[in-house]
Amino acid sequence: MSATPSAAAAAAPAQLGTQWGEGIESKTRTVNAKRLSAQPDEVALLGYNEASTVRREAGNNPERRLNLQLAQGDVEWSVLDENGRPLPMQRARRSSDMFRLAGIEGARYTLRFRNLSDRSYEVIATVDGLDVLNGKPGSLRNGGYVLGPQQVLDIEGFRKSQSEVAAFRFAAPGRAYAANTEAGDVRNIGVIGAALFELEQPEAQRRPRRNAAPVQPSAFPADEAYAPPPRYRK
Repeated sequence: MSATPSAAAAAAPAQLGTQWGEGIESKTRTVNAKRLSAQPDEVALLGYNEASTVRREAGNNPERRLNLQLAQGDVEWSVLDENGRPLPMQRARRSSDMFRLAGIEGARYTLRFRNLSDRSYEVIATVDGLDVLNGKPGSLRNGGYVLGPQQVLDIEGFRKSQSEVAAFRFAAPGRAYAANTEAGDVRNIGVIGAALFELEQPEAQRRPRRNAAPVQPSAFPADEAYAPPPRYRK
């Protein structure tokens, strides 16, 4: 996953970003784990913008989806609105460009990852180029969330602590978290990233694939700092 996906985002000026929203209770814990490979199984980008811009880029007869299939179909990635409904993703047909979704300023959204397999994955997610766990520029070296077999992972915001996140809310670019924190870069506003790493399984869960060695499932490092709050310019 590119830490700075500004080139991909350059198709249209960002008219929406993601704001550091209200606090939402979201408890998590730290566990030990090991990746099967230093290379991710999947890296995916999803763009977003206001509706008229997305329609113009997608054309009159766009390809539409409600989710993206990652890691050869093992994981289903969708973006839910505040009522729990998937936001439609679209792009021009026969295009290799990323899918985009239309957001509404002020609306809250959630990233959902559904594991359809019996394998465990580590999910690293970025919003506007910032890691959702620590608020730093996205990197494949960062720790992520563990997504166990047949589990669903909902990421509702930037993590403030082990018990709370700051909700994702679409906002004007000037109010975006990336525009109001030292680690942010406004060129990356309008892009959501996801990277998946398969994890080694405990012996009881292990199955013969890619010569996996028996180990514990994973998570994110305990010593990782969480995302700092934004500092809005006067």
